[in-house]
Amino acid sequence: MQQLRRVTEMEESQAPSELATQQLLPRVDPGEFCQPGGSLTASSSGNWVILFSSLVAVCGSYAFGNAVGYSSPAETGIVDELGLTTADYSIFGSILTIGAMLGALLSGKVADHLGRRGAMWVSDAFCIVGWLAIFLAKDASWLDVGRFLVGCGIGILAYVVPIYIAEIMPKNIRGGFTSLNQLLLGLGKAAMFIVGSLVNWRILALTGIVPCLLQILGTFFIPESPRWLAKVGRENDFEASLRQLRGKNTDIRQEASDILDCIETMHCISKGGITELLQWKYGYSLMVGIGLMIFQQFGGLNAFAFYSSSIFEDAGFSSGMGTIASAIVQVLMTTAGVLLIDKFGRRPLLLASMGGACLGCVFTGLSFLLQDLNCGKGLVSGLVVAGVLVYLGSFELGMGGIPWIIMSEIFPINVKGPAGSMVNLVSWTGSWIVAYTYSYLFEWSSAGTFFIYAGVCIIGVVFIMKLVPETKGRALEEIQASIIGITASQGALP
Repeated sequence: MQQLRRVTEMEESQAPSELATQQLLPRVDPGEFCQPGGSLTASSSGNWVILFSSLVAVCGSYAFGNAVGYSSPAETGIVDELGLTTADYSIFGSILTIGAMLGALLSGKVADHLGRRGAMWVSDAFCIVGWLAIFLAKDASWLDVGRFLVGCGIGILAYVVPIYIAEIMPKNIRGGFTSLNQLLLGLGKAAMFIVGSLVNWRILALTGIVPCLLQILGTFFIPESPRWLAKVGRENDFEASLRQLRGKNTDIRQEASDILDCIETMHCISKGGITELLQWKYGYSLMVGIGLMIFQQFGGLNAFAFYSSSIFEDAGFSSGMGTIASAIVQVLMTTAGVLLIDKFGRRPLLLASMGGACLGCVFTGLSFLLQDLNCGKGLVSGLVVAGVLVYLGSFELGMGGIPWIIMSEIFPINVKGPAGSMVNLVSWTGSWIVAYTYSYLFEWSSAGTFFIYAGVCIIGVVFIMKLVPETKGRALEEIQASIIGITASQGALP
């Protein structure tokens, strides 16, 4: 608070007539401190800093998309040149997820100790070394080591990018900017497919290094998260970072007071760490964060994402046409989500997304059911195309990115590291399970597989309706205090 008083005195000296009658915010009890601040409007200089900082952060999302999208266009070239068997290439494709699990375990600890920018540097270093190993690969072992290291990198990026963006944003535009994470991820995947059709697999691996280098360079010109700086006690840097993000002429007293008081109170009631995270007061946050990741993955995401080409082919439709249509729909719907999230909120988009994904699963399941029954042959191709496109489009509207946004909003700063690691690990573990089990499920029952995913989506709709809070337009400190019951009302978010 001494630092906050210094900030206030400086602002009063700059604009005495405007601030003379304003009182310094008093220190309040823990049940009262996290009240909503006034509306926040950054100056033009702050707007540019926010925009540039977000673009630097989502270079990591683009790198994430590059990593996910690499294995499909590179498959033919790698197998032909290095003589890999189908089993060898399956290991190469799946080991990315294993690396991401390790990265997920490390992500919270790295971001807590090195800061959000430091975590980006570590993740980029993993990715660059990994891509170079793939580029120089002479056999399967080099490929696997490289792919594993890239996985470690994107496991950290999956956590730190939405966290950083959420922590630097004013509350009224936080959702849209954090959604850029999912948009750039989709663009990164699409770019790999396009570039992969023009260059060989080694050159394609080098292109994966480009966004990592851009992010490393960019981090030298963007501020560290002010909330992390406040957490580690660097109050001078906290003030400078917040003022840089909001603009030098913006009154930051209310926001600074909320952040400092919130962190101080959190330190008093909890020291953080995994043991603190398991206390009952964080149970609701954990249930929401982990629950959303479970429904995101077990609703069939990787079945559609990784096997859409084979789904089209099995239903008698051109995989090339289907893949192009899928890419276009995903980019359009992700863009729509970015534009709509701060207007309609998180919950409506999540409900629409999960409901649409359920419908897509039903369409796809019906197409294979008709195929199994040898009837309605004219409907099979149409239903599978509609099902895949409806699923992927609906998913990108909300469930693709919003669970990561909510994860970045609901955990207090003192437990955000271990909580983020746990949620991130659940997501990557679910990703691996769905990708691994899809082939076995499809062999058991092609139609039944997608009806199972539809059932999971229905349960997900109920989960969102009953338990997921709306966080649109609320300061992070207000959201977190409301969820863990620190506010005077001791109530949950409506």
